[in-house]
Parts: sequence; C-alpha cells; structure tokens
Amino acid sequence: MGWFSTSADEKRKEEVRTGARAPDRTERKQCWDARDGFYRCLDKNNVVDSLTGEGKKIADKQCATEHKAFEENCASAWVTYFKRYRVAEHKKKETLARLEKEGANRMAVEGPGDTPGSKKI
Repeated sequence: MGWFSTSADEKRKEEVRTGARAPDRTERKQCWDARDGFYRCLDKNNVVDSLTGEGKKIADKQCATEHKAFEENCASAWVTYFKRYRVAEHKKKETLARLEKEGANRMAVEGPGDTPGSKKI
C-alpha cells in the first residue's frame, strides 16, 4: 500500500507544482511555510530581489536549500509571484517612508462598502 500512496502523493504534488491542480489547505500552508523560510534566508542575507542581479547570485548561493523547498512546495507560478511581490512591497514601503520624510500626510481613502474613515493609507 505504501508504494501506491507515495506515488499518488508525488503525482499530486507535481500537479500542484505545475498548476494542473489547485492546492488544498494543507498544501497552501506548506507553500507559505516554505516561502517564509526562503524570505527569512533572504532577509538574513540582505536580499530583496532574488530574481535578478546580485540578489539572485546571493540567493542562489546562500539560500539554495530554502529555495529548493520553496519550489518543491509551491506552484511555479506562485514562486514567481511571491518573488515579485516581495520586491513590490519593498518598493512600496520605501516610497511611503520617503513621502513621510518629505512631509506628506496620510489621508483616508474610502471605497464601496467602507464606512467613513475606515481605511487609511
């Protein structure tokens, strides 16, 4: 019995990784845990962008184990998405910090269904 379940588990894992099958709750948690481990390694090595340039070189060398787990536990499209998201979030935080330093004021932004003053950016 063990042979068949392992083979089926590996097949499902590959289907999730390639995007042929949607991950279940457990698989999503495994992906996020692997992503967080990869991010911790990047943080430890002061890498924001692991997709290009020097950041990629450092990530490939210093975070190979974490990166492998990240790629094995997440759909390949998610891996790329999370790497790009990390860069975008970093740029967003830098821009907000720069604007605040320059004296910009935060303002309330309301959207459909929001109560007045419920969101701040």
